[in-house]
Amino acid sequence: MEEEIGRTAGAIWDALNPRGEQSLSEPKNAVKGKEPTFDWAIGWLAREDQIVITREKYPFRIWLKQAQASAS
Repeated sequence: MEEEIGRTAGAIWDALNPRGEQSLSEPKNAVKGKEPTFDWAIGWLAREDQIVITREKYPFRIWLKQAQASAS
């Protein structure tokens, strides 16, 4: 199971990297993420401090921290 979550986290990373900030559903559609594996992979990336998730307005927005640092 960990391997599947890790693969999904990598796919999410790949989906976020070239495009920057997205709604949470965009990478989910790009990687064809299935619940709960997609949610666990998002949690993995968040715990590793690799992503930013905000909810200023609906929907949630997500982006890589690395992309934020290089944009500054």
